[in-house]
Amino acid sequence: MSSNRARRVAKEIADIRADTSSNVFAEPHGNGDDLTHLRGNFKGPPGTPYEEGIYHVDIRIPTEYPFRPPVMKFETKVWHPNVSSQTGAICLDTLSSAWSPVLTIKSALLSLQSLLSTPEPKDPQDAEVAGMLMRNPKEFDRVAREWAVKYAGAPKRERGEGSGGATGETLKQRERKSKEEEERERLAVYKGYNKDLIDRFVNMGFDVDRVVSAFEYVGIDRMNGEDYELEEAYMGDITARLLGEP
Repeated sequence: MSSNRARRVAKEIADIRADTSSNVFAEPHGNGDDLTHLRGNFKGPPGTPYEEGIYHVDIRIPTEYPFRPPVMKFETKVWHPNVSSQTGAICLDTLSSAWSPVLTIKSALLSLQSLLSTPEPKDPQDAEVAGMLMRNPKEFDRVAREWAVKYAGAPKRERGEGSGGATGETLKQRERKSKEEEERERLAVYKGYNKDLIDRFVNMGFDVDRVVSAFEYVGIDRMNGEDYELEEAYMGDITARLLGEP
């Protein structure tokens, strides 16, 4: 191995060891001193079926490095459209046409970690997996998590392993549902009336509950939650009700 290439790889490994925040790792394969053959690993990204699994990657440093990318493949079996489920071969631009000498082993490992979060089934390495993701995302999620538990040491939780194939929700789905529930709760106080319609009176300084109560007292049509202009007589009745309440 040329001295320049060896110095660069050694520095990159030292940088990875010193960086405690990236949570990616790389060492000479087999704990030896061969800097042309490394072994990297990283955690499966949160909010994905791969969450909390540990994924090991075989890394070969070519003679032309860093002008040619490292040759990487997954040692850990992974169910992903851009990774061969049989060989671990990877389809990723960063490791081919998009490689640049300014990139590093660490940035390549981070790109692989990101790839697990953003599968590209239309540019697959494994057509079977890609087809499942496009046809049946829930089944894809179930199998990907099953493989994460079996091969990457991910814990069994929230994804229904051994429970009739029920699929758990990803973190992003749970966050989205939580926001939707918060929005429903926020709108519940309007009791089916359009928010903008009620807020015209709220902006005059009245509480939402009082405005809604006045609408119900006067008998204002909810109009399926649509916004519309109230007749002047109704406006007067609502205002009088609001001003007349203690």
